[in-house]
Amino acid sequence: MYGIALDLGTSGFRLQLLNLSKKSAVKTVMTMRHPLPGGNVIDHLGFAIQVGQDSANKIMTHTIHKMLDELHIPLEMITKIAVCGNPIQLSLFQNIEIRDLAYAGKNMQRRLGIEEVKRGLRIYKGSDIFGIDSGLDECEIIVLPSIEHEIGADALAMMIKTDFIRQEEIAIVTDYGTNAEMALKVGDRIVTCSAAAGPSIEGQGIKCGMLASPGAISDVNIEDGFWRMTVLDENMEPGKGDLIDPETGVIVEKGEVYARGITGTGVISAISLAVNTGLIKKLPELPKGRLVLGETVLLTDEDIAEAGKAIGAIRAAHLTLLIESGLKYEDLKYMYMSGASGTYVDAEKGRKIGLAPVFSKNIVQFGNTSLELAKDVVLGNFELDEIVELADRIKADHIMLASNDTFKNIYACELAYWTEGMQAEMYNHFLEAYGMPGLPEVTDIPSIEQRVNKDIDDTGYQGLKIIKDLDMIIEEESSGCMQCKICERECPEQALHVVPKDGHVYVDYTAHLCLGMSCKRCVGVCPVKAISYREIRSFSTGDMPAV
Repeated sequence: MYGIALDLGTSGFRLQLLNLSKKSAVKTVMTMRHPLPGGNVIDHLGFAIQVGQDSANKIMTHTIHKMLDELHIPLEMITKIAVCGNPIQLSLFQNIEIRDLAYAGKNMQRRLGIEEVKRGLRIYKGSDIFGIDSGLDECEIIVLPSIEHEIGADALAMMIKTDFIRQEEIAIVTDYGTNAEMALKVGDRIVTCSAAAGPSIEGQGIKCGMLASPGAISDVNIEDGFWRMTVLDENMEPGKGDLIDPETGVIVEKGEVYARGITGTGVISAISLAVNTGLIKKLPELPKGRLVLGETVLLTDEDIAEAGKAIGAIRAAHLTLLIESGLKYEDLKYMYMSGASGTYVDAEKGRKIGLAPVFSKNIVQFGNTSLELAKDVVLGNFELDEIVELADRIKADHIMLASNDTFKNIYACELAYWTEGMQAEMYNHFLEAYGMPGLPEVTDIPSIEQRVNKDIDDTGYQGLKIIKDLDMIIEEESSGCMQCKICERECPEQALHVVPKDGHVYVDYTAHLCLGMSCKRCVGVCPVKAISYREIRSFSTGDMPAV
């Protein structure tokens, strides 16, 4: 019999098939992107509220079914599934109330008639989630508990699966991703927050960006005066890429693995090298407006600015945790990095540009802690009572960064630094003007320990399967459409197509490519206002019935 560990990540889903008798991984399946439109968790929440939570839930469960099909086993042999993720993803998966996560304030929630929503441990039958005759009818589905309202099971996982929860020294843990969850531990006190870093931290929103997958540049290093690309191979192992002159694009030596794009960690590495070697004189301006990293892989000024916004949000959040907790920068002893970006990034390069606090004494890198905790639950390495007890025991103070003045002031400095070329000296001057200490000059290199080599350390003896096409379409009728197709040409992700049929005109969006609520460029450019992005239905290009 089999079990499934499932991580509902903001940038994609990870699913692992586990042999229960042997307590071992068999196969891992991952998606390249999240199946819902949007580049971050707020987009997914907005889509579900505006378009309909039932549609959002069906898109997600259809995607999970598609992943399960890649296992090539009878679904009746799966007896247990453990699911981990942030509160929004887990709520959409369970199809439970989400509006309390969208609207802050008790008064608004009372006006909407929202009761207090409990997000503790929940156990379902497969038919409750996937419907009758899904093949998973009697399967036990365990949804892991959140710690508090905004602090999800993924945050619990990063605390448990690193040394953080047992650490006696002052420490920060961060799950690097589109929504960077983090926590500060001071004695028995835990202070949490989450920074909406955006998709560039995982390679999305970058011209040649991609998630960590085969063909992605994951690191860049100097070799004989040129830049050597590290490219993930078919087994997600670091391979030798081209040796290249990044200014001219001349390939000095062909590599063993061809680069198709660049992931977030590669972007961070390239930016760090460009800044610290003086290739970038003033952010975000590159020589000739671009860096050449492969035959078809470029980084542009716009990419640098986009990545800088993400790095800046994370640095501002780290500093806010320390300042709001009454600590000095030098009090921080340990920095724990988890998630795909936290695994593959060169920690020293990231530290130099602010991805990890420059003053941290020790940096420890972990992999996908959400998937690992789900795996532990399925295999019985953690009892459910133990998980619940830990979640209840972690009494966290949560900082809402959107309304926190410390964060807003620091992030304003970060934006000026990354997008307007503000010098470091002026950055510190503004921090001090806001009544906060400037960043110290640190020359000591911290102790850096990498506990795993891959985001998913053990993908199973059948290896890794990556699903690129999630075959879900969202569609709206475009009344009054002239079929000028300006919307098609303006879509930054080429996710949209104007489709005439049965005497009507529809706009079809490929759900996982569409940037959703944070974009809606198609709505803005339509000359006759024929697109609203409101009356939307979803359906599969396969056999899934319309919803």
